[in-house]
Amino acid sequence: MEESLTMSEETKTKTASNYTADNIQSLEGMEHVRMRPSMYIGDTGVRGLHHLVYEVVDNSIDEALAGYCDTITVSINEDNSITVTDNGRGIPVDIHKKEGVSALQVVMTKIGAGGKFDKGSYKVSGGLHGVGVSCVNALSTHLRAEVHREGKMYEQEYSIGKPLYPAREVGPTDRRGTTVTFKPDTSIFDVFEYNYVTLAGRLRELSFLNKGIKLTLTDKRVIDENGNPKSDTFFSSEGLIEFVKYLDETRPAIIGKIIHMERTDGEIPVEVAMVYNDSFNENVHSYVNNINTHEGGTHLSGFRRGLTATLKTFAEKSGMLEKLKLEISADDFREGLTAVVSVKVAEPQFEGQTKTKLGNREADAPVSQVVREMLEAYLEENPQDAKQIVNKVVLAAQARHAAKKAREMVQRKGVGGGGGLPGKLADCAEKDPARSELFLVEGDSAGGTAKQGRDRQFQAILPLRGKILNVEKAMQHKVFENEEIRNMYTALGVSIGTEDDSKALNIAKLRYHKVVIMCDADVDGSHIETLILTFYFRHMKELIEKGHIYIATPPLYLVKKGQKAEYAWNEEQRDALIAEMKGNSDASTVNVQRYKGLGEMNAEQLWETTMNPEKRTLRRVTIENAAECDHIFSMLMGDEVPPRRAFIESNAKYAKIDA
Repeated sequence: MEESLTMSEETKTKTASNYTADNIQSLEGMEHVRMRPSMYIGDTGVRGLHHLVYEVVDNSIDEALAGYCDTITVSINEDNSITVTDNGRGIPVDIHKKEGVSALQVVMTKIGAGGKFDKGSYKVSGGLHGVGVSCVNALSTHLRAEVHREGKMYEQEYSIGKPLYPAREVGPTDRRGTTVTFKPDTSIFDVFEYNYVTLAGRLRELSFLNKGIKLTLTDKRVIDENGNPKSDTFFSSEGLIEFVKYLDETRPAIIGKIIHMERTDGEIPVEVAMVYNDSFNENVHSYVNNINTHEGGTHLSGFRRGLTATLKTFAEKSGMLEKLKLEISADDFREGLTAVVSVKVAEPQFEGQTKTKLGNREADAPVSQVVREMLEAYLEENPQDAKQIVNKVVLAAQARHAAKKAREMVQRKGVGGGGGLPGKLADCAEKDPARSELFLVEGDSAGGTAKQGRDRQFQAILPLRGKILNVEKAMQHKVFENEEIRNMYTALGVSIGTEDDSKALNIAKLRYHKVVIMCDADVDGSHIETLILTFYFRHMKELIEKGHIYIATPPLYLVKKGQKAEYAWNEEQRDALIAEMKGNSDASTVNVQRYKGLGEMNAEQLWETTMNPEKRTLRRVTIENAAECDHIFSMLMGDEVPPRRAFIESNAKYAKIDA
């Protein structure tokens, strides 16, 4: 049982002589979860809300990894509660000897309880990185657990983590497995609505990482013309091979097939799939026990070491590097590479700022060995593909050399290089980056309005001319040669490139901790917004990961009647305001102004609605699922039109950036 000792508020006003045991609060584990939820689920925003679902699904995945479950369903119910059902063994309901209550109640109410901590029950467990279903229970106003086990059905309900009655037998059943339904506590979370696209992305990812398991997502809030709820089923028979196909759906491959190898006979099972495409980005996604290790770790190091050594040896033996006068770097072997690395570790040790970096040293060598064997065999058996890969490496080295010159030009023109700030930048007086904001504004006209309307003390304005370069289809030196992108690098004060990694970003001298994209609320504005986001995702991902990138939300409408004027951010708000102002009189005048661009607002209006910290709404850009983001950006900004059209048509109502 976890305990936390915290000082009560009233203690702060008392003298040291009155500081006694009575002043100490001893919090049980579940109480501590409710008092400090961010310690357990990351935050109380969109990410934390969805993390509750992942924790419950993790339990079912663990049953699948152990070989007892092959079907998992997730439902978003009409009241925004969640139901997760599996066909596993069912959580045990017999009395726990130590606790004196059912094992079900122990799992649902004790932090750190569960079969995954018993090596005899689960060899590996994705949930070890999580916090368990007990935290979901603690943060829910109501949770119902239904167990089908050994021909009998049992149930138990809880309210904010406390059982309403002991686990009880309900009747016979011909099923087996566990069903958990929970309703998040609205007093804990800042947002309450589940996003279908976000949950679908995670379930799709899990289906690729755990081939042979069927995962179904149903949204009972959305009903079609036939009365059926929106639903998708995710199933993969080929695992990571299909994962790489999905990631590279809109990126043309330069080799004949996906390179794949799986080894399960060692202590650390390893699966790797990779392919080379005609893009200029490296897209490698690594996982440990189904957890996306976006900070990398020993398994990723092993992959890169095996890849570089094998390809370098082959390229040198082939003689294709003899005419190249440039040094080949490790970066060059990874340009245009899409890969997924997945390992299963019995006791993973996580490091890094967000605990998503694998620290187990024993994971390095098995991955490196698998990659070496896999690549050596493939290159020998597929000489034409091998030649294509080496040609890609040569071109990458030449492009890197050109990019280095362009990058050095950006650095020389940067603040630290003595070149000064971009001429179009209207800087702020504040020198503390934590208190400074940079607004990236579409066009000089809107930029002029923003400059007039801003608070000069802490808000800086950088107008961007037209649509910036689509970096999804551009070589690195073209990115650095683009004037608008150079201006962003310089204004932000960041530096690019190290000896080990030519694309590494150094944000130690970042000049603004809030970078706000502020575009027109029309199609062109949305396109520019997406172009800017693509740039940050591909070249400044760390700024997104550290929570520095935001999107402004200017109003769409101004509704006026007489002296009364109100703003609306969507059609529903507009219609409500019209009805309210019109009242019961049909003779009332319906004056509605539609803002098509920021330039249509005067400086005072822009400040009042979009820039004033006391009234504005900023949406923070987050990366919930890196692989899904990779797929979406390549699809939205690539050359293939049909997948983009299909995505927009099916997801328009869901496609919004989480606050």
